[in-house]
Amino acid sequence: MGNTKKIFLEGFWKDNPIFRQILGICSALAVTNLMLNSLVMGIGLIFVTSFSSLTVSLIRQYTPKHIRMMVQTLIISSYVIIVDIVLKAYYPSMSEALGPYVGLIITNCIIMGRCEAFAQNNKPLVSFLDGIASGIGYSFILLVIAFFRELMGFGTLFGYPLLGSWWTKWTLMIMPPGAFFMLAIVIWVARNLSPDDEKQKEGATS
Repeated sequence: MGNTKKIFLEGFWKDNPIFRQILGICSALAVTNLMLNSLVMGIGLIFVTSFSSLTVSLIRQYTPKHIRMMVQTLIISSYVIIVDIVLKAYYPSMSEALGPYVGLIITNCIIMGRCEAFAQNNKPLVSFLDGIASGIGYSFILLVIAFFRELMGFGTLFGYPLLGSWWTKWTLMIMPPGAFFMLAIVIWVARNLSPDDEKQKEGATS
């Protein structure tokens, strides 16, 4: 129980893929103009990260070291294809809205990083939980950024209008620069909320 709690705390906050490791920020910038897009992308990444880590861990003892990166990429791409097919079959409008970014999950450094750094050296269940934790941490940041971008840019949340006609829509927030500004603010706030973690990491690398 304690180990599970530690894994989720690491993935969600202490070693968060976006504001700690600065990984996977392409999708954080690309799909966060709407909360629904961010939620679907997050769910897709949680699925791919967790099951990729589980699969890599299951076959880690049988995978030759010199081809393990190729094997990991093949595993990740297989799960991404599943996500892409499901979206096209059951949610075509979302598949069209996300466009190429679903396919680009394959190149997401978060997934490859967890497979190589964790799943390759740990048991299947623990690796599966680590993948879920990293995916949730990633999705949380996407939703935080999308919350402010959609609210200020469109006056809506999940497509439902919240702000009346009195609200002047911030066009900047739904443009790429708005994503950069929000990501920078989120990273700044998160790192200032736990400065001790930053000092520990600096001490460990020095």
